[in-house]
Amino acid sequence: MQNWLRFLFIVTLLSATFGHASEKKVLIIASNAIDMGDAEKHDARNNLWEFAPPYHVFVSHGYDVDFASPNGGAVPFMMDPLGISSYTIKYEGFLEKANNSLKPEQIQPNNYSAVFIGGGYGVLFDVASNKKLQEVIAKIYENGGIVGSCGHGAGGFANAKLSNGKYLVQGKRVAGFPDATEKEKNWAKHGELLPFLVEQQLRENGAIAINKNTVRDKHDVIADARIVSSMFLPSAALVAKEMLLLLE
Repeated sequence: MQNWLRFLFIVTLLSATFGHASEKKVLIIASNAIDMGDAEKHDARNNLWEFAPPYHVFVSHGYDVDFASPNGGAVPFMMDPLGISSYTIKYEGFLEKANNSLKPEQIQPNNYSAVFIGGGYGVLFDVASNKKLQEVIAKIYENGGIVGSCGHGAGGFANAKLSNGKYLVQGKRVAGFPDATEKEKNWAKHGELLPFLVEQQLRENGAIAINKNTVRDKHDVIADARIVSSMFLPSAALVAKEMLLLLE
């Protein structure tokens, strides 16, 4: 509850203080996965609290936002619609956009100045392995755009490669859901159900992977070379705020 109150305060503060942006567009990439494919059907849906607050920050400051997913169409969410999530669903068209996500082949990367990938386990199962979405992310970045993520979302671009063949994350400080926490929790059977662990994959692909031992506050936002990331969901709105600062 303490994290949730902090989260709501941050989003409210951002909405009250941040000036409107230009007509640039932001792409939000989400997963179509519902479960992890195991017999117990462990939940792999997108975390609403990692998508709705950033969406609110973007649209409330004048940005047009599109959703994209591996299959297009509706993307499933977990978590209750509380606070700012309820507001953006009711007044800002969040679900209308999310339920009409673009297919990868419908995306024009040149139209977007930033791309955000939220968490929930699903992105590890379908976004991370979707070649076209990986190309979209890399193209937006190479056009001078910003890449943002929260939690497991960093796994959604950990495998993206630039046109020179190097990984997007190579040599950059990137925060994602930490391996130590993954192994402590039974949400994905201590990580055994996952195609890869986020922190490990980032490190294998050349990133300077950030974890709880390398920052003062586990909710810190890490910004390095136009990649903005955080480990845990209470920082999702702060990631969006930092992305806007870079865009301006």
